[in-house]
Amino acid sequence: MKIIKAKDYNEMSRKAANIISAQVIMKPDCVLGLATGSSPLGIYAQLIDWYKKGDLDFSQTKSVNLDEYRGLSHANPQSYYYFMNENFFKHININPANTHVPNGMELDAQKACADHEAIIQELGGIDLQLLGLGNNGHIGFNEPGVAFEKETHCVHLTESTIRANSRFFEKLEDVPTQAYTMGIKSIMMAKKILIIVSGEGKSDIVKEAFFGPVIPQVPASILQMHPDVTLVADADALSKCTTLI
Repeated sequence: MKIIKAKDYNEMSRKAANIISAQVIMKPDCVLGLATGSSPLGIYAQLIDWYKKGDLDFSQTKSVNLDEYRGLSHANPQSYYYFMNENFFKHININPANTHVPNGMELDAQKACADHEAIIQELGGIDLQLLGLGNNGHIGFNEPGVAFEKETHCVHLTESTIRANSRFFEKLEDVPTQAYTMGIKSIMMAKKILIIVSGEGKSDIVKEAFFGPVIPQVPASILQMHPDVTLVADADALSKCTTLI
């Protein structure tokens, strides 16, 4: 695992955006695995800026998103489809037909998950997968205890994840309790993985996930076994790991 230390969130975002932009430049028709949430917002803003300056071209790029809430339509402002469109896709020249988010409105969970997994296979796999790190070590919506061999599947979100995501909703009761997510196996099949972490609140889980044992109770720990992982984290997130790196 390669570890890149940044002084703060903004520098972390720029350094991570550099890695993604290099992937797009080297392979214009690459498949990017994308993530939602507050962590990647700075990355998307930086990529948009470089696109507007003429430094990047996404016309051939394809994308596959990690996850989506079950039961939310594309038009729902809290859906991940809506998030990606508002914060990234509509600001660059990516073909909407080349963007793929799990279908939250497909209530047949088995079909929704099989369809998303089939898309990944049809695209030839993911060249670079962007990940954030949950407070409990989850990646995507793979909660502690989820088997490492799972592909895209439906998950029941833990109370801690529901609470963490409630900041995006009017009230706690509005947060969906289920989601479709790429599984650990799907994520580990990506050719490269880029994981971003910011803030002192993540310092304990960073140490546990990347310097502790590989166990299902800490889903992100499996990334230690991937041959090409880059962790970009700010000083606060790495503050408990200074003697280890």
